[in-house]
Amino acid sequence: MAAPKPSPRPVTHLLFDMDGLLLDTERLRLVVFQEICDRYGKKYSWDVQSLVMGRKALEAAQVIIDVLQLPTSKGQLVEESQERLRELLPTAALMPGAERLVQHLREQHVPMAVASSSGSASFQMKTRRHKEFFGLFDHIVLGDDPEVRKGKPDPGIFLACARRFSPPAPVEKCLVFEDAPNGVEAALAAGMQVVMVPDGHVHRDLTKKATVVLASLQDFQPELFGLPPYK
Repeated sequence: MAAPKPSPRPVTHLLFDMDGLLLDTERLRLVVFQEICDRYGKKYSWDVQSLVMGRKALEAAQVIIDVLQLPTSKGQLVEESQERLRELLPTAALMPGAERLVQHLREQHVPMAVASSSGSASFQMKTRRHKEFFGLFDHIVLGDDPEVRKGKPDPGIFLACARRFSPPAPVEKCLVFEDAPNGVEAALAAGMQVVMVPDGHVHRDLTKKATVVLASLQDFQPELFGLPPYK
């Protein structure tokens, strides 16, 4: 019999993933990679998507090539996908509940940051329509940051993000919000609790390690982690 999950513990600092959690970009990425894979007669499924979510672009490309046995290089796959993504990603909308939650936390002076595997150019492209929203965070750490040597599931990006708070945040007082299995693994490896908001296509087995699993950010109850409740 599986051991029961530990109860949520109070936190003081929040770290948010971006793609698929704050911004509806994973759906667009799925469309683009399926277009590419169609030419090779391959199916780019959510199972494959789950393997690459949270990874840096070149790391993700290599996983896709290896799993689907595509006759291309990781550099070519990234270049081809980025060209199409440049057209689609600027249209990405905020995920349901994201704006309400972040506005509430800002009003309550809760320290919060973004930890995204996106590179700087990709981040600028995706957030073009949402600059005011992303301006609400204390800081943003991206995948091409010098302190981030590996993508998720390596915990480096969350540890770097926690260190950037002033004063630095203790890992046991940090709560991570993630949609990706790799991100959940990274948060746990960093010694942090994690709220997972997976896409409905993500296999249920890949959600079991999260502290709390939600269908939407709209369902988050701040008081569960000792944070000020919604008014």
